[in-house]
Amino acid sequence: MSRLTHVTSGPYAPPAPRETRTVTSADGARLHAEIHGPEDAPAVVLAHGWTCSTAFWAPVVRELATDHKVVVYDQRGHGRSPAATPAGHSTDALADDLVAVLEATLEPGERAVVGGHSMGGMTIMAAADRPQLRARAAAAFLCSTGSADLAAESRVFALRSPSGRRRAHRLLLHSRAPLGPVSPVAKWALKYATMGAGATAEQIDACARIVHACPPGVRSRWGKVLSGLELTGGVARLEMPTAVLAGTADRLTPIVHARRLASVLPDCRGLTELPGLGHMTPIEDPAAVSGRLRELVRDHLTSSHLTSGHLASGHPTAGHPTTSRPTTATEAQQATGKNRQKKEKTA
Repeated sequence: MSRLTHVTSGPYAPPAPRETRTVTSADGARLHAEIHGPEDAPAVVLAHGWTCSTAFWAPVVRELATDHKVVVYDQRGHGRSPAATPAGHSTDALADDLVAVLEATLEPGERAVVGGHSMGGMTIMAAADRPQLRARAAAAFLCSTGSADLAAESRVFALRSPSGRRRAHRLLLHSRAPLGPVSPVAKWALKYATMGAGATAEQIDACARIVHACPPGVRSRWGKVLSGLELTGGVARLEMPTAVLAGTADRLTPIVHARRLASVLPDCRGLTELPGLGHMTPIEDPAAVSGRLRELVRDHLTSSHLTSGHLASGHPTAGHPTTSRPTTATEAQQATGKNRQKKEKTA
């Protein structure tokens, strides 16, 4: 590459993957995908946000890949995934890409916890109706994201008039202006727009290099998709267990979006609000993000579905990870219904 697209040392530098693959989506678009961690470990698949790349997940991958199989991929036009044609920019295309990655990187019958940050979370919402997602995802994680009204509710431009705020944010999302070099002024602007007051210089530099590497045309085309986003129906149909996380100082997708998601999701497993953090939560607090993903794996991919690896007494076999047959979507729905009936009887 002709320019540095991410930091190359420290905790925010991307770790070397165990394997890389080129995934072909439904319309022929090619996607760069990476697989990290042990081959036979529980799987987590992560989708990054607007103007980012696989490098954005670096600190989360480092924390999870010690004992998880972690799949990350570059959204079309981002990172090492070639840009698509103008017609290839839509929420349907995002959904196509996600299910293509799931099918190409998971083994037959293998399921995963699927997580997305910002546009990556919108990708999961857009794929809510896809049978491949329902078959492959044991749980979902929506991080610093929203389903609709992004331009109207963003707070990068703190204008009092809702219509003025909407117009200003649409101009920001649609802009094709080059961001230029990663300068002190550029870092200040990025921190203001996307990060909390406590973000460190190292975190700001890591985010700036990733965002500035996104081609202006790609940024603009996807920005236009985001400015007209309407995925509320997809959220209501995302029937798998889903956790939500957001920073309270997020200007791009303010906390109102996360609270709305939590109220609409059919099976919300909690909203985590990180005080004072901005939009870039996987870099601002990777421990909180990876910790929530670990909980979802524990609750919905492994320990809640154990059928083997136990002694006759019912205790886990010491020193050996437990495994089980993944539950089907129907079984999960039946279990959820039984739990709700128990709660009603108790009440």
